[in-house]
Amino acid sequence: ELDDIATIVCEVGEGTVHRLWEQAEEKKKPTTPYSAKFSGPFCIAVGLVDQAAGLEQFTQVKIDDPRILDLASKVSYHIDPANEYPRNYSGHVRATMKDATVHEVRQPHLRGGVREPLSRDELARKFEANLTFANCSADDMRTLRECCDNIFDAPNLDSLKVFRL
Repeated sequence: ELDDIATIVCEVGEGTVHRLWEQAEEKKKPTTPYSAKFSGPFCIAVGLVDQAAGLEQFTQVKIDDPRILDLASKVSYHIDPANEYPRNYSGHVRATMKDATVHEVRQPHLRGGVREPLSRDELARKFEANLTFANCSADDMRTLRECCDNIFDAPNLDSLKVFRL
């Protein structure tokens, strides 16, 4: 249960601190949805609460959500001198529960990057989530999906004329 988390510590590369971790007050309580995208504490908290990290997680509603902000206030960082950033984008999260139980996760490579690409199904879900967030109709979504599926095989781009690109 997320309410049982006492602290969360992330081991990070020193080069990420100025962008994702400092100034701590803004990072723990972002003032804009754009600022939230560059906040380690907010990203960790909203990811745990929503079990997602899409466009929907970076809205005014989310940056005003007391449950997310409470969890973000518990997130801090520790610089790992062995972190390979920017050569490699890794992740490490250690949550200590109120009963002193520790849960730890390490991600050796950027999910969705060259070393660990997203599957076709994961890409399709992300595509659909982004278009849903943009209020794209099911018909338009299907048209775009068909175009993307065939983009390298003599695509018929005529169907895209209905979109204002």
